[in-house]
Amino acid sequence: MTSPRHLLAALLCLGLIVLAGCSSTGGGRGGGYYKDDGPGSDIPADIEAIPDAVPRIEKHAAANFRPYVVFGKRYVPVSDERPFRQEGTASWYGRKFHGKKTANGETYDMYAMSAAHPTLPIPSYARVTRAGTGKSVIVRINDRGPFHSSRIIDLSYVAAAKLGLIGPGSGQVVVEAITNQDIRNNTVAPPKTMPIPPAAPPPPVQEQPLLIARNGPATPDALDALQHDDGGLSGNEPLPVADGQSPGDPLGQAVATVASGLYLQFGAFSAMHTAQDLAQKLNDQIGTMESRSAQVQAGDKLYRVQIGPYSSRTEAVNAALRIQQQTGLQPVLAQR
Repeated sequence: MTSPRHLLAALLCLGLIVLAGCSSTGGGRGGGYYKDDGPGSDIPADIEAIPDAVPRIEKHAAANFRPYVVFGKRYVPVSDERPFRQEGTASWYGRKFHGKKTANGETYDMYAMSAAHPTLPIPSYARVTRAGTGKSVIVRINDRGPFHSSRIIDLSYVAAAKLGLIGPGSGQVVVEAITNQDIRNNTVAPPKTMPIPPAAPPPPVQEQPLLIARNGPATPDALDALQHDDGGLSGNEPLPVADGQSPGDPLGQAVATVASGLYLQFGAFSAMHTAQDLAQKLNDQIGTMESRSAQVQAGDKLYRVQIGPYSSRTEAVNAALRIQQQTGLQPVLAQR
């Protein structure tokens, strides 16, 4: 007969086994999806029946092709008229971002055939083929990311499911842009039938920490740098320096934390009227495309121009990209 003490020990062991299994599924990028992310609760019954995205020529604002900087790395969007082919690792994102705004202001739908890419035009279309199987899908690029050197594209849940990437969380793919000329000529390439040899996995690369602005000495007033002949905000300005960070140290020994209360910071000034002028200029330009407005936050004898709060780093980055495309100004992330 099993004693209560032995029974308790067995239950504790079973609990540890269950916890160990949970921590290895989806808790990190090694073998799953983003932390705290995963499949939704209303998964379509027949994912294979969901059609691919149908390519069509879409209009782009000139700002969509403006270079931008995320976490210290500069990205240059490519033309929608030039061929583009890329091989690397694809990942996917699901319920954590479902219903949130994408980088171009649309709403992310994890059950639509879409994807995020760092440089392909948004919106545009691409064929994604899984290496080793030759399985292929067409997705609409309507978001930016993933901003990690080890991955080249983030697929929606449905696109990843059709390629068989939900279980492993990632896999080797070939990304081929569908150009406007392809669409005009109705020459969108058919799905490949021959398997593509799988590429060797890339060596592990340590990701850069998230840049978090911290309180400290006042940064130089940057309002003059925002005045240009076109009356707008230039897209050629370098990434602003966060409070307490020297230009020689682009990461500023930043702390890699993701917490609630993230803000986009556009400057820190010693004069209140300077901060108010910048906030007003921002609000005049983003009022029709951004739900949050620029505010002046006073503290430590500084007046900081910030927009927020955002609930996650991804939400803040997407907002920063939308605002940059509209104004040309590159903010830093600040945490209150």
